Amino acid sequence: MDIDHTDAAAAGRTAVLRTGTRLLGGSDRTHRTRALTAATALLLTGALTATLTATLIPAPSPASAASPANAASPANAASPANAASQGNAAGPGNAARAGAAAIGVAGPATEATRGTLLSVTPLEHLSVPELVAILASVPIDTSHVRYGVTAYRLTYRTIDPDGRPTTASGLAVLPDGGPRRLPSIMWGHGTRPDRNGVGSITAGNGDREVTELFAAAGYAGVAPDYLGLGTGPGDHPYLDVATEVSASLDLLRAAATLAAAQGRDLDRSVRVTGLSQGGQATMAVGRALQDGQSPGWRLVALAPISGPYDLRNTELPALLDHPGDGPGQIDPAHGTFYIAYWTVAMNRLHHLYDRPSEVFLAPYDATVEGLFDGYHDEETIAANLPATPTELLTPEYLRRLRQPRGGLLRAIRADDGTCQWQPRVPVRLYAADGDRDVTIANSEVCQAQLRTRGVNAPLIDVGPVDHSGSGILAVPQVLDWFTALS
Repeated sequence: MDIDHTDAAAAGRTAVLRTGTRLLGGSDRTHRTRALTAATALLLTGALTATLTATLIPAPSPASAASPANAASPANAASPANAASQGNAAGPGNAARAGAAAIGVAGPATEATRGTLLSVTPLEHLSVPELVAILASVPIDTSHVRYGVTAYRLTYRTIDPDGRPTTASGLAVLPDGGPRRLPSIMWGHGTRPDRNGVGSITAGNGDREVTELFAAAGYAGVAPDYLGLGTGPGDHPYLDVATEVSASLDLLRAAATLAAAQGRDLDRSVRVTGLSQGGQATMAVGRALQDGQSPGWRLVALAPISGPYDLRNTELPALLDHPGDGPGQIDPAHGTFYIAYWTVAMNRLHHLYDRPSEVFLAPYDATVEGLFDGYHDEETIAANLPATPTELLTPEYLRRLRQPRGGLLRAIRADDGTCQWQPRVPVRLYAADGDRDVTIANSEVCQAQLRTRGVNAPLIDVGPVDHSGSGILAVPQVLDWFTALS
């Protein structure tokens, strides 16, 4: 959600939600420009191009022109420049005007290993004073800032929901200084319907800033865009746990390649955190790391924030049966947005309906799918949806949501399993009792599911703040905790 920053610091950093679902950040800085100096951009371009192209990735054969990598290359319609041409003022076309040159890195002609780095785009270099000023305006605690940082957009190989090769983009931020060998913190972003709304493309909505905070504290900060967002081709499979995991693990490998080209080394120890959708993804990524799905990488700790861990028994009942402004209730307009996005995305994976009119009432049945095409921002979508789920959804679909079967039940179960395992690392859950997007009861269910498996995961209630506020207040506490564990 966008956040109104007026007197936010004086009010105990209580975030005030407005329409939309930008989960961190501020409307007053959405389109701010932060530039690499010309000398820095030139140095980064030369060094990375020479290192990556000459020593890490072989050049393609002519036959590779139709490969998945080239389908998402800078010349393709799904590239940053062309994505920006859809009219998003904060798109990557503007990032290029900030002075950062895209660095093309060729991919192999044959099917590549997942996590192969395909291209690097330097986004910005920030000194300590510059970063402190930016973080203070969010507002996020700046006490951990020790280094300036440099941020990059990475494009890399991964897999789609069917296991086929595709590409994705993500953000990597490295500290300017500190030890050569860096531990990593992964940040999972919240709900983003606009492909240009992620941290590798847009500054000012909080995701890039949080990742830069981690780097400024001496970590390598990495933040996947997930499939279909950023420069990745296709639609975003919203809340699809499997691809949240694969895109996240493959970004780690790509970030290690970037670090090596910079003369740095990622020590393969990973701390994972994230907000909302990213909170749910945090638990799933942690399980995959612990299970060895990314050999050589070691999970250190998990700190999910306000995740929707229990759709079937907590989030959906609150949305459908208890909308409102009180404890345990969900803002009906926000809930309408979430259920519309989830339904459209899950239909692409689990076939929930044949025709939109089976689940969406007129006139919305003719427009909802088009709103979630990756090129509409939160405000535009919200302005074209009704105020409540009952005004959007058919009575039959409401009944199915309350008593799910078939593909609908499979979709819900796939989302609801992220806390049903036994982490062998420390876990802390963060949430807010004032949250009207993802109720704190979700975190209480996650805590109980972990407890039944012998895991004591404290639940930290950051107070009577909204969904965005839970992230703003939790992130510095998470960083304190990660640093203490180190």
